[in-house]
Amino acid sequence: MTLAGTSILGTLIPQNQSPSDYIQAFGEFGFRFLSVLGLFDMYHAWWFLLLLLALTVNIIVCSIDRFPTVWKIVRGSRKGIKAARFRKLSNRKTVEHQGSPDDLQPAVEKMVAGSFGKLQVENTDKGFLVFAEKRRWTRLGVYVVHTSIVLLLLGSIIGSLYGFEGSVNIAEGETVDTIRLRNSNQAYKLDFSIRCDDFDVSFYENGAPQEFRSDLTLLENGNPVYSKSIIVNDPIRFRGINIFQSSYGQIPSDKVTIGFTSKETGMNYMENMQPGQTVAIPENLGKLTLKGLNRQATFKGHNIGTAYVATLTVKDAEPQQILLPVRFPSFDRMRKGDVFISVVGQEEKYFTGLQVTRDPGVWVVYTGFILMLAGCFITFFMSHQQILVEAEDAAGKTLLSFSGTANKNKLGMDNRIERLAQQLTENS
Repeated sequence: MTLAGTSILGTLIPQNQSPSDYIQAFGEFGFRFLSVLGLFDMYHAWWFLLLLLALTVNIIVCSIDRFPTVWKIVRGSRKGIKAARFRKLSNRKTVEHQGSPDDLQPAVEKMVAGSFGKLQVENTDKGFLVFAEKRRWTRLGVYVVHTSIVLLLLGSIIGSLYGFEGSVNIAEGETVDTIRLRNSNQAYKLDFSIRCDDFDVSFYENGAPQEFRSDLTLLENGNPVYSKSIIVNDPIRFRGINIFQSSYGQIPSDKVTIGFTSKETGMNYMENMQPGQTVAIPENLGKLTLKGLNRQATFKGHNIGTAYVATLTVKDAEPQQILLPVRFPSFDRMRKGDVFISVVGQEEKYFTGLQVTRDPGVWVVYTGFILMLAGCFITFFMSHQQILVEAEDAAGKTLLSFSGTANKNKLGMDNRIERLAQQLTENS
């Protein structure tokens, strides 16, 4: 009951949203209170896992308590036919046949064996008894269901404790070995690196994306160990880790056009550069070395967005580091000097958005689902059936009595008794 109630809370309260969304919905106090209770990531909270474990233990204990009785029925050997309990059944049907019990016995045994298989036959003072049963093992169906539920619960607990789900964006040509976990946004280092060799996207005529594809290579110690081109719903599965194609976008590339403006002459010059490259500035104004790209650059505590980091070296002066923001071309004019430098143009390249997951309990869950289907089929559509045919001599005639029992679908058993009696009547 507690588990069901908390699960309802998990559906009413959105899970794994950003703190700002929760503060807007519940207020700051509500956010802090619900956060302490773990209700924003409820299915990974320690108390929820404890509830799952308690339910698992409860199912196991209840199953063990009743199992010996059922196992005795399934595996127990039958000594003699206990006809008395069948004579009291409401579905008992008696028909009269010409001839002696000895004449009818072969036909009765053949008919019952055709439906039930192995027989147990006993002769009596006035005739004979034919007993048969089948599907004793179906009484274990409920334990198959119980086992499947235990496996489902254990699989979810294993996945919560030892699995992870994260994401990463990788630009074309770049390699990463760290992802951001979904629940905590913490960095998680993988045992291998992921390189995006190429990214392609096709569009419909209305501009909506039709398909996007990433060519990925997995590396260990810098050596390729696995390559695959993935699309949505066709992931990489590597050593228990799944890599899904989830999104894409565009970001500035390393290649950039840098503009130089001479303060003295007013002339503008442009150079195509990339990180690591050094160029001489015209009019003997010095040298510029492009160091790299900072996608979250700051200046005096303010975020100025994407900016290139460069080193300017002029005659008779120490090299100085400068920032060249993409969004603010005139930013460098604040610096004193004979040349002003800016980003004139920049190439863009695609990045692939990947979802990276690992769930070591998934095969336990899959096994549980398979057992659940099998157990439900056995439990609801199969039954342990027993039948008794009793023949008794009655003044030159034979009275044949049919009765049977089943642990489920008793109406179906009654119909079977009717059919067997009718079948013997027609064949005699």
